[in-house]
Amino acid sequence: MSVKFNLYGSEGCHLCEDALALCLAVMPAADICVVDILDDEKLLELYRISIPVLERLSDHEKLFWPFEQKQILELL
Repeated sequence: MSVKFNLYGSEGCHLCEDALALCLAVMPAADICVVDILDDEKLLELYRISIPVLERLSDHEKLFWPFEQKQILELL
């Protein structure tokens, strides 16, 4: 199975942890790649004030925080 979503965030971000928990409640962990924006200058510039951000890789559709489980399900 391949990764279907990126979850952009940063280590120690409680909102990012909440977003991951919401995602894991409706999809397998193998479908999600958690990406730390602090490891990439471009991602940091893009998402610094927006994390967490969930991106569907098939078409790059994104959910910006705050989002709910219902919105994740719609993105699936």
